[in-house]
Amino acid sequence: MSNKAPQTEYDSPWKQILQLYFQDFMLFFFPQAHSEIDWSRGFEFLDQEFQQVVRDAELGKRLVDKLVKIYRTGGEESWLLIHVEVQSQEETDFPRRMFVYNYRIFDRYNRSVASLAVLGDENLNWRPNQFGYELFGCTVDFQFPVIKLLDYQQRWRELEASSNPFATVVMAHLVAMQTKSDKLQRKQQKLALVRRLFEQGVERDAIVNLLAFIDWMLTLPLDLEREFKTEVEQLEAQQRMQYMTSFERIARIEELLKGIALGLKLKFGTSGQNLLPEIELLEDVNLLSSILSAIETANSVDELRSLYEPKIDNQVEN
Repeated sequence: MSNKAPQTEYDSPWKQILQLYFQDFMLFFFPQAHSEIDWSRGFEFLDQEFQQVVRDAELGKRLVDKLVKIYRTGGEESWLLIHVEVQSQEETDFPRRMFVYNYRIFDRYNRSVASLAVLGDENLNWRPNQFGYELFGCTVDFQFPVIKLLDYQQRWRELEASSNPFATVVMAHLVAMQTKSDKLQRKQQKLALVRRLFEQGVERDAIVNLLAFIDWMLTLPLDLEREFKTEVEQLEAQQRMQYMTSFERIARIEELLKGIALGLKLKFGTSGQNLLPEIELLEDVNLLSSILSAIETANSVDELRSLYEPKIDNQVEN
Protein backbone atom coordinates (compact mmCIF):
# COMPACT_ATOMS: atom_id res chain seq x y z
CA MET A 1 0.00 0.00 0.00
CA SER A 2 2.98 2.28 0.21
CA ASN A 3 5.92 2.93 -2.02
CA LYS A 4 7.97 4.10 0.92
CA ALA A 5 10.28 2.00 3.07
CA PRO A 6 9.25 -1.63 3.71
CA GLN A 7 6.54 -2.03 6.30
CA THR A 8 8.27 -3.57 9.29
CA GLU A 9 7.53 -3.78 12.96
CA TYR A 10 10.09 -1.04 13.50
CA ASP A 11 8.78 1.70 11.24
CA SER A 12 5.08 1.01 11.14
CA PRO A 13 2.85 4.01 11.93
CA TRP A 14 0.30 1.46 13.10
CA LYS A 15 2.68 0.58 15.90
CA GLN A 16 3.26 4.22 16.79
CA ILE A 17 -0.40 5.24 16.68
CA LEU A 18 -1.43 2.21 18.75
CA GLN A 19 1.09 3.07 21.43
CA LEU A 20 0.14 6.77 21.44
CA TYR A 21 -3.61 6.09 21.69
CA PHE A 22 -3.90 2.64 23.23
CA GLN A 23 -6.95 3.44 25.35
CA ASP A 24 -8.70 4.87 22.27
CA PHE A 25 -7.69 1.75 20.33
CA MET A 26 -9.38 -0.50 22.86
CA LEU A 27 -12.48 1.69 23.05
CA PHE A 28 -12.84 1.78 19.27
CA PHE A 29 -12.20 -1.86 18.39
CA PHE A 30 -12.87 -3.80 21.61
CA PRO A 31 -15.33 -1.73 23.70
CA GLN A 32 -16.37 -4.64 25.94
CA ALA A 33 -12.79 -5.33 26.96
CA HIS A 34 -12.23 -1.58 27.37
CA SER A 35 -15.08 -1.40 29.87
CA GLU A 36 -13.53 -4.19 31.97
CA ILE A 37 -10.11 -2.56 32.30
CA ASP A 38 -9.27 -0.35 35.27
CA TRP A 39 -7.68 2.52 33.35
CA SER A 40 -7.06 4.48 36.55
CA ARG A 41 -4.26 2.00 37.36
CA GLY A 42 -2.56 2.67 34.06
CA PHE A 43 -1.05 0.18 31.64
CA GLU A 44 2.42 -0.82 30.53
CA PHE A 45 3.84 -1.96 27.19
CA LEU A 46 6.00 -5.05 27.64
CA ASP A 47 8.00 -5.02 24.42
CA GLN A 48 11.13 -6.61 25.89
CA GLU A 49 9.18 -9.40 27.54
CA PHE A 50 7.39 -10.13 24.28
CA GLN A 51 10.62 -10.25 22.27
CA GLN A 52 12.14 -12.67 24.79
CA VAL A 53 9.20 -15.02 24.48
CA VAL A 54 9.01 -15.14 20.68
CA ARG A 55 12.60 -14.48 19.57
CA ASP A 56 13.15 -18.16 18.70
CA ALA A 57 9.71 -18.66 17.19
CA GLU A 58 10.18 -18.51 13.44
CA LEU A 59 6.56 -17.95 12.66
CA GLY A 60 6.72 -15.47 9.81
CA LYS A 61 6.99 -11.71 9.60
CA ARG A 62 5.19 -9.65 12.21
CA LEU A 63 4.12 -6.10 11.52
CA VAL A 64 2.74 -5.02 14.86
CA ASP A 65 2.62 -7.12 18.00
CA LYS A 66 2.18 -5.36 21.32
CA LEU A 67 2.09 -7.00 24.73
CA VAL A 68 0.39 -4.77 27.30
CA LYS A 69 -0.01 -5.21 31.03
CA ILE A 70 -3.41 -4.01 32.24
CA TYR A 71 -5.53 -4.35 35.38
CA ARG A 72 -9.08 -5.60 35.26
CA THR A 73 -11.77 -3.78 37.21
CA GLY A 74 -11.76 -6.58 39.79
CA GLY A 75 -8.07 -5.95 40.49
CA GLU A 76 -6.58 -8.89 38.59
CA GLU A 77 -3.36 -8.22 36.70
CA SER A 78 -3.71 -9.50 33.13
CA TRP A 79 -1.82 -9.18 29.88
CA LEU A 80 -3.16 -8.33 26.46
CA LEU A 81 -1.49 -9.48 23.27
CA ILE A 82 -2.50 -6.99 20.59
CA HIS A 83 -1.75 -8.14 17.08
CA VAL A 84 -2.30 -5.82 14.13
CA GLU A 85 -1.96 -7.62 10.84
CA VAL A 86 -2.06 -5.09 8.01
CA GLN A 87 -0.47 -7.15 5.25
CA SER A 88 -2.19 -6.96 1.90
CA GLN A 89 -2.76 -10.70 1.67
CA GLU A 90 -4.06 -13.39 3.97
CA GLU A 91 -1.67 -15.69 5.80
CA THR A 92 -2.59 -19.33 6.26
CA ASP A 93 -0.37 -19.78 9.33
CA PHE A 94 -1.86 -16.83 11.18
CA PRO A 95 -4.15 -18.73 13.62
CA ARG A 96 -1.29 -21.03 14.66
CA ARG A 97 0.95 -18.04 15.26
CA MET A 98 -1.68 -16.41 17.50
CA PHE A 99 -1.96 -19.66 19.48
CA VAL A 100 1.80 -20.10 19.87
CA TYR A 101 2.31 -16.53 21.06
CA ASN A 102 -0.55 -16.86 23.53
CA TYR A 103 0.58 -20.07 25.17
CA ARG A 104 4.25 -19.04 25.25
CA ILE A 105 3.38 -15.87 27.16
CA PHE A 106 1.11 -17.77 29.55
CA ASP A 107 3.71 -20.49 30.06
CA ARG A 108 6.50 -18.07 30.83
CA TYR A 109 4.68 -15.52 32.99
CA ASN A 110 1.61 -17.41 34.30
CA ARG A 111 -0.70 -14.49 33.44
CA SER A 112 -4.08 -14.57 31.75
CA VAL A 113 -3.51 -13.45 28.16
CA ALA A 114 -6.11 -12.14 25.73
CA SER A 115 -5.04 -12.27 22.09
CA LEU A 116 -6.82 -9.67 19.95
CA ALA A 117 -6.36 -9.29 16.19
CA VAL A 118 -7.01 -6.50 13.68
CA LEU A 119 -6.89 -7.64 10.05
CA GLY A 120 -6.30 -5.15 7.27
CA ASP A 121 -6.11 -7.50 4.27
CA GLU A 122 -8.36 -7.28 1.21
CA ASN A 123 -10.11 -10.65 1.42
CA LEU A 124 -13.52 -10.05 2.99
CA ASN A 125 -13.99 -13.77 3.62
CA TRP A 126 -10.71 -14.40 5.44
CA ARG A 127 -11.61 -14.27 9.13
CA PRO A 128 -9.30 -16.56 11.12
CA ASN A 129 -10.43 -16.62 14.75
CA GLN A 130 -9.64 -20.14 15.93
CA PHE A 131 -6.83 -22.67 16.15
CA GLY A 132 -7.20 -26.19 17.41
CA TYR A 133 -6.92 -29.90 16.91
CA GLU A 134 -8.17 -33.16 18.43
CA LEU A 135 -6.31 -36.38 19.02
CA PHE A 136 -7.53 -39.44 20.94
CA GLY A 137 -10.04 -37.44 22.93
CA CYS A 138 -7.58 -34.62 23.69
CA THR A 139 -8.94 -31.35 22.30
CA VAL A 140 -7.31 -27.95 21.88
CA ASP A 141 -9.67 -25.11 20.94
CA PHE A 142 -8.16 -21.62 20.97
CA GLN A 143 -10.49 -18.81 19.90
CA PHE A 144 -9.66 -15.12 19.64
CA PRO A 145 -11.60 -11.93 18.71
CA VAL A 146 -10.88 -10.51 15.26
CA ILE A 147 -11.62 -7.07 13.82
CA LYS A 148 -11.84 -6.87 10.03
CA LEU A 149 -11.11 -3.37 8.74
CA LEU A 150 -12.99 -4.02 5.49
CA ASP A 151 -16.21 -4.24 7.50
CA TYR A 152 -15.95 -0.52 8.19
CA GLN A 153 -16.58 0.27 4.53
CA GLN A 154 -20.25 -0.20 5.35
CA ARG A 155 -19.93 2.12 8.38
CA TRP A 156 -18.33 5.12 6.67
CA ARG A 157 -20.78 7.70 8.08
CA GLU A 158 -20.14 6.35 11.55
CA LEU A 159 -16.40 6.73 10.98
CA GLU A 160 -16.80 10.30 9.74
CA ALA A 161 -18.80 11.27 12.83
CA SER A 162 -16.42 9.66 15.33
CA SER A 163 -13.85 11.71 17.25
CA ASN A 164 -11.82 8.60 18.11
CA PRO A 165 -8.40 8.81 16.40
CA PHE A 166 -8.81 5.24 15.14
CA ALA A 167 -11.76 6.30 13.02
CA THR A 168 -9.25 8.38 11.05
CA VAL A 169 -6.77 5.49 11.03
CA VAL A 170 -9.36 3.09 9.60
CA MET A 171 -10.52 5.62 7.01
CA ALA A 172 -6.95 6.18 5.82
CA HIS A 173 -6.37 2.42 5.65
CA LEU A 174 -9.51 1.83 3.59
CA VAL A 175 -8.83 4.76 1.26
CA ALA A 176 -5.34 3.37 0.65
CA MET A 177 -6.84 0.08 -0.53
CA GLN A 178 -9.57 1.73 -2.61
CA THR A 179 -7.28 4.14 -4.48
CA LYS A 180 -4.33 1.96 -5.41
CA SER A 181 -4.93 2.53 -9.12
CA ASP A 182 -6.36 6.08 -8.94
CA LYS A 183 -3.83 8.51 -7.51
CA LEU A 184 -5.91 11.61 -8.27
CA GLN A 185 -8.79 10.17 -6.28
CA ARG A 186 -6.30 9.30 -3.54
CA LYS A 187 -5.17 12.92 -3.35
CA GLN A 188 -8.78 14.14 -3.08
CA GLN A 189 -9.62 11.58 -0.40
CA LYS A 190 -6.41 12.38 1.48
CA LEU A 191 -7.30 16.07 1.51
CA ALA A 192 -10.83 15.24 2.69
CA LEU A 193 -9.39 13.33 5.66
CA VAL A 194 -7.19 16.29 6.60
CA ARG A 195 -10.09 18.75 6.23
CA ARG A 196 -12.19 16.55 8.51
CA LEU A 197 -9.52 16.75 11.24
CA PHE A 198 -9.46 20.54 11.04
CA GLU A 199 -13.25 20.80 11.07
CA GLN A 200 -13.52 18.51 14.08
CA GLY A 201 -11.23 20.84 16.01
CA VAL A 202 -8.81 18.04 16.82
CA GLU A 203 -5.99 19.07 19.17
CA ARG A 204 -2.76 20.12 17.51
CA ASP A 205 -0.66 17.16 18.74
CA ALA A 206 -3.28 14.69 17.55
CA ILE A 207 -3.46 16.40 14.16
CA VAL A 208 0.31 16.09 13.77
CA ASN A 209 0.25 12.39 14.72
CA LEU A 210 -2.73 11.55 12.51
CA LEU A 211 -1.36 13.55 9.58
CA ALA A 212 1.82 11.48 9.79
CA PHE A 213 -0.25 8.30 9.63
CA ILE A 214 -2.39 9.57 6.73
CA ASP A 215 0.70 10.68 4.83
CA TRP A 216 2.37 7.29 5.26
CA MET A 217 -0.70 5.34 4.20
CA LEU A 218 -1.66 7.54 1.26
CA THR A 219 1.55 8.20 -0.66
CA LEU A 220 1.25 10.20 -3.89
CA PRO A 221 3.36 10.84 -7.01
CA LEU A 222 5.55 13.91 -6.60
CA ASP A 223 3.37 16.28 -8.65
CA LEU A 224 0.21 15.36 -6.73
CA GLU A 225 2.12 15.48 -3.45
CA ARG A 226 3.06 19.09 -4.20
CA GLU A 227 -0.56 19.96 -4.98
CA PHE A 228 -1.67 18.26 -1.79
CA LYS A 229 0.89 20.18 0.28
CA THR A 230 -0.28 23.51 -1.16
CA GLU A 231 -3.93 22.68 -0.48
CA VAL A 232 -3.17 21.61 3.09
CA GLU A 233 -1.35 24.90 3.68
CA GLN A 234 -4.49 26.72 2.51
CA LEU A 235 -6.61 24.65 4.89
CA GLU A 236 -4.22 25.44 7.74
CA ALA A 237 -4.54 29.16 7.05
CA GLN A 238 -8.34 28.92 7.07
CA GLN A 239 -8.41 26.93 10.29
CA ARG A 240 -5.54 28.63 12.10
CA MET A 241 -7.71 29.67 15.05
CA GLN A 242 -8.65 26.03 15.63
CA TYR A 243 -5.01 25.24 16.28
CA MET A 244 -5.14 27.46 19.36
CA THR A 245 -5.78 25.38 22.47
CA SER A 246 -8.15 26.67 25.14
CA PHE A 247 -5.20 27.36 27.42
CA GLU A 248 -3.39 29.36 24.75
CA ARG A 249 -6.57 31.25 23.89
CA ILE A 250 -7.25 32.23 27.52
CA ALA A 251 -3.64 33.32 27.98
CA ARG A 252 -3.85 35.45 24.82
CA ILE A 253 -7.12 37.08 25.95
CA GLU A 254 -5.64 37.92 29.35
CA GLU A 255 -2.56 39.39 27.69
CA LEU A 256 -4.69 41.57 25.41
CA LEU A 257 -6.94 42.74 28.27
CA LYS A 258 -3.89 43.84 30.26
CA GLY A 259 -2.66 45.86 27.31
CA ILE A 260 -6.10 47.37 26.73
CA ALA A 261 -6.47 48.29 30.42
CA LEU A 262 -3.12 50.09 30.42
CA GLY A 263 -3.83 51.83 27.12
CA LEU A 264 -7.25 53.07 28.24
CA LYS A 265 -5.84 54.41 31.48
CA LEU A 266 -2.97 56.26 29.82
CA LYS A 267 -5.04 57.71 26.96
CA PHE A 268 -8.48 58.34 28.41
CA GLY A 269 -8.08 58.11 32.19
CA THR A 270 -11.13 57.16 34.24
CA SER A 271 -13.56 57.37 31.32
CA GLY A 272 -11.43 54.89 29.43
CA GLN A 273 -11.20 52.51 32.37
CA ASN A 274 -14.99 52.52 32.58
CA LEU A 275 -15.05 50.58 29.30
CA LEU A 276 -13.19 47.63 30.79
CA PRO A 277 -16.21 45.73 32.23
CA GLU A 278 -17.76 45.73 28.74
CA ILE A 279 -14.57 44.80 26.92
CA GLU A 280 -13.91 41.94 29.33
CA LEU A 281 -17.15 40.32 28.10
CA LEU A 282 -15.65 39.90 24.65
CA GLU A 283 -14.13 36.50 23.83
CA ASP A 284 -12.99 37.22 20.27
CA VAL A 285 -9.18 37.32 20.18
CA ASN A 286 -9.15 39.15 16.84
CA LEU A 287 -11.59 41.81 18.07
CA LEU A 288 -9.61 42.40 21.27
CA SER A 289 -6.45 42.74 19.21
CA SER A 290 -8.21 45.34 17.02
CA ILE A 291 -9.32 47.30 20.09
CA LEU A 292 -5.79 47.37 21.45
CA SER A 293 -4.45 48.66 18.14
CA ALA A 294 -7.22 51.27 17.86
CA ILE A 295 -6.55 52.85 21.24
CA GLU A 296 -3.54 54.72 19.86
CA THR A 297 -5.48 56.44 17.06
CA ALA A 298 -8.98 56.76 18.64
CA ASN A 299 -10.03 60.34 19.35
CA SER A 300 -12.69 59.49 21.91
CA VAL A 301 -14.08 56.77 24.12
CA ASP A 302 -17.23 56.62 21.98
CA GLU A 303 -15.18 56.08 18.83
CA LEU A 304 -13.45 53.14 20.53
CA ARG A 305 -16.74 51.74 21.81
CA SER A 306 -18.19 51.71 18.28
CA LEU A 307 -15.69 48.96 17.42
CA TYR A 308 -17.27 46.41 19.71
CA GLU A 309 -20.72 47.71 20.69
CA PRO A 310 -22.56 45.58 18.08
CA LYS A 311 -20.87 42.47 19.51
CA ILE A 312 -21.95 43.35 23.05
CA ASP A 313 -25.54 43.99 21.95
CA ASN A 314 -25.61 40.69 20.07
CA GLN A 315 -24.36 38.76 23.11
CA VAL A 316 -27.05 40.33 25.29
CA GLU A 317 -29.78 39.40 22.77
CA ASN A 318 -28.58 35.81 22.62
